Amino acid sequence: MNLIHRYLCQSPAWRKVLEDYVVPWTLADSPLGSNVLELGPGQGLTTELLRPHFSQMTALEIDPKLAESLCSRFQNSNVTVVQGDATAIPLEDAQFSGVVSLHMLHHVHSPELQDKVFREAWRVLKRGAVFVGVDSVGMDKLRMRLIHIGDTLVPVNPDTLGGRLERAGFRNVSIDVNPYAFRFRAQRPV
Repeated sequence: MNLIHRYLCQSPAWRKVLEDYVVPWTLADSPLGSNVLELGPGQGLTTELLRPHFSQMTALEIDPKLAESLCSRFQNSNVTVVQGDATAIPLEDAQFSGVVSLHMLHHVHSPELQDKVFREAWRVLKRGAVFVGVDSVGMDKLRMRLIHIGDTLVPVNPDTLGGRLERAGFRNVSIDVNPYAFRFRAQRPV
């Protein structure tokens, strides 16, 4: 992420949006169990807000510097940080009771790689477990393009997301859209 984007993603205003809207909307009606994997936590604001809801969390961060910072930040807590790529998750099959992705999918370099993320989320989930997430809509707006100058910006179309998740093996897919974001919920079959 560029410097402006990094600043915005750790700002008090963004934290308030995450705390008041994104995290509650993501977790609503989505029992994720006690051992959850978060994909792409970035600076860790989402991890900080999610971790009180679970006994154990693993945060998977691709950026080595951010992963190192997160390790220090969440040392002696219920969060384990793993440096790795969500398109090839370096963790065992069927070990998590839930997987969460908050505003990270548009940072994955192509739709094909996003589909790999979906398949990997399916692989690390236990049978019957749920993959949930939120990402932005309106990526074509000038403000979003400016925030992402020099960054990866590959919008996820909520209208086609359901089929993509089903092709990855998920069932019981639901997608809700509001003017700012979309939320998805998908279950690995029992």
